[in-house]
Amino acid sequence: MKLERARQIVLAIVGLLYVALLYPLYTDLAHSSWLVAQNNNEIEPMFLSFFISLGVFLLLAARKPSAYRSLIAFAAWQSVAHSFVMIIETVEAWSHGVHRNFTDVIVTGVIGVVLLVSVPAKHTAIA
Repeated sequence: MKLERARQIVLAIVGLLYVALLYPLYTDLAHSSWLVAQNNNEIEPMFLSFFISLGVFLLLAARKPSAYRSLIAFAAWQSVAHSFVMIIETVEAWSHGVHRNFTDVIVTGVIGVVLLVSVPAKHTAIA
């Protein structure tokens, strides 16, 4: 029972963090910063919209994690994959003299690992 409650808390926290990305998405879109300040970098608003919608579903999954096993696994693996891509991009940037912060790589990786640990065990039906 304590493990289920811990899963619920983890899913709620990650879901809320993702939903909180509404504010940066709003500021990007409202001020057209994706067009002006980010040199036509329309990728950020698209990524934010993905994370926000995933956050809503993680909040729904927090009610009964065992019923949303595949969603939790997807959220975990996409976060791990995203972190690995950002590691490559950061190392490549450093090799070209562009100093990029590793903080987002670490945060995304930690979220992925925590979600992986939170994936409920698969229940098999007894016939």
